[in-house]
Amino acid sequence: MSSSTSGQTGTSGTSGTSEARRVAFAGAVGTTIEWYDFFIYGTAAALVFGPQFFPKASELAGTLASFATFAIGFAARPLGGIVMGHFGDRLGRKSMLVWSLMLMGGSTFLIGVLPTYAQIGVWAPILLVVLRCVQGFGLGGEWGGAVLMAVEHAPDRRRGFFGGFVALGLPTGIILSNLIFLVVSGTASKAQFADWAWRIPFLASAVLVGVGLFVRLRIAESPLFRAALAAERPRLRAPLVDVLRSHPRTILLAAGTYLGIGGLGYLVIVYFVSYANKQLHVPTPTVLTLLIIASVAFAATVVLFARLSDRWGRRRVMTLGCAALVVWAAVFLPIADTGSVPLILVDLVVMLVLQAAYIGPQPAFFAELFPTEIRYSGASLSLQLGTILGGAVFPLVATALYGATGSSWSVTAYAVVISLITFGCQLGLSETYERGLYSSAAPVG
Repeated sequence: MSSSTSGQTGTSGTSGTSEARRVAFAGAVGTTIEWYDFFIYGTAAALVFGPQFFPKASELAGTLASFATFAIGFAARPLGGIVMGHFGDRLGRKSMLVWSLMLMGGSTFLIGVLPTYAQIGVWAPILLVVLRCVQGFGLGGEWGGAVLMAVEHAPDRRRGFFGGFVALGLPTGIILSNLIFLVVSGTASKAQFADWAWRIPFLASAVLVGVGLFVRLRIAESPLFRAALAAERPRLRAPLVDVLRSHPRTILLAAGTYLGIGGLGYLVIVYFVSYANKQLHVPTPTVLTLLIIASVAFAATVVLFARLSDRWGRRRVMTLGCAALVVWAAVFLPIADTGSVPLILVDLVVMLVLQAAYIGPQPAFFAELFPTEIRYSGASLSLQLGTILGGAVFPLVATALYGATGSSWSVTAYAVVISLITFGCQLGLSETYERGLYSSAAPVG
């Protein structure tokens, strides 16, 4: 069965505001935990995984190998989005969110108890890659499900606002992951941190996952999904096939809009931690503190931009953010290269606030691009494709470019190119905020 496009302006089956608030809160808590799990891996890859899991490599090769394991996790994200999108469209959003949280939390905890190369040899990096792939698989299904639960429960004119709380989990996860690394690295000696203290953030995930499961198990299934089940129409056997057949251009353009966002995001969150420490000689605690402060600004503005998209339109807010990011991508590393800590702080704050202009409205925007019956599959696949092409490879490519050229200008050029691609793809998508959500999809063009 093919999905149809509807011009509906109303939405049937949405929850009351109080239930929408509970679901938005649950989405924020869950995505915070998921992103915490994901980002502590990136920080550890930048700081400690090289000598612990690739000790025979040079410093550059060890960093490259660590970032390669970081990138490998992204390869599993589209698969997670496909599998959980399939079952989320057929069986429901809520159950997939529980599974994604358990997969992410379990694999993160196991990384915390994983023996190093010195203890089990080559099996250490092999098992690290396997657990990283499980992490990626879980996160691949997380975002789409959390977004749809929040947006499908929300009132029509506040979908951007409630979806913004799912986006809030991103900066909150950055803050938590960097805060715990800051505390651990500040209380343990350098030798202790390299030996065993780096494991503490991974082990702490078990407590956070318990909280997340408690919150998620107490919310109701999406009313739009329940309404779709109640309608006298057969469920799709393969939602992924249907969305690829009926919305290929939408998927490609939506994925393209996240290419630069994901790349610039991991430039800041992962690559810059290593770059500032090793090339600019800024102490790790200072870098993490600056990143935490910038992430607070990110968190303070992401829901604001989401709310603005309810009034001004998703496309307008996101396009302006993308245009500004093209400019800032060109100056981000040159400003950082001054080595001035105050300038680096301003640099990070501006970069993350501009990303908030895109990421805040994104949950509602991606949900509005696809009909209910294929929404989980379409939204998840679009994001994960953009992520693997942009965010997954950025730290790896950036490290290789700097190693080959000895200059940050090569990294800057790469950042500008992917930002321009994102801007162009965003222009190719139509406005969605006035469209009905139930069994409707925005056309492209």
